[in-house]
Amino acid sequence: MTRILLIEDEPAIADTLVFALRREGFEVDWRRLARDGEAALPGAALVILDVGLPDDSGFEVLKRIRRQGEVPVLMLTARADEVDRIVGLELGADDYVVKPFSPREVVARVRAILKRTGARVATTAPAAALEHDAAARRLRYRGHWLALTPSEYRVLALLASAPGRVFSRAQLLDALGEAAEDSFERVIDSHVKSVRAKLREIAPDDDPIETHRGFGYSLKDGG
Repeated sequence: MTRILLIEDEPAIADTLVFALRREGFEVDWRRLARDGEAALPGAALVILDVGLPDDSGFEVLKRIRRQGEVPVLMLTARADEVDRIVGLELGADDYVVKPFSPREVVARVRAILKRTGARVATTAPAAALEHDAAARRLRYRGHWLALTPSEYRVLALLASAPGRVFSRAQLLDALGEAAEDSFERVIDSHVKSVRAKLREIAPDDDPIETHRGFGYSLKDGG
């Protein structure tokens, strides 16, 4: 599914666009602030970027996006000034839409941009959803560092070491340095539940940890 990153601080506008894009089969990741949007950039096929964000100018965000790569960017603005459109396009925006706009128009422009830049998007490999910085003993999910307890970190780090592999509760307990007894194995279920809750805070519709009843847990391949 093609992932669209929407960076827009007005909930009413964002809700309308999210609904319209998801109805057309796109996956939409909505962020209100520039810093959160930039953190979620890896893996996006296209960015819809508002010029007037509360924590930074959309033009400045666009400059930083362009320094990182060539992901297509559709700019949104409440101002119809020609100079703004020119500045945005000169900075590397692929298209420009002035508010108020029709959600159908935005969807049409998104499809046109993706079609026009298809080769460019196809040659850009998306970053893994879960990234492990072993040296710093931390994990990042969809661009956000996770606030994990030491035990949660060890459990998730082991799962992330071999996506698709099923780890038993006893193996996960070994990672914690605890004995594989029935009473302790329930501790793993508790840690996994807590980790899942933290992952859902970032991506409510995702559940990258798979339960294998009677066996244990695995991290979904590619998740």
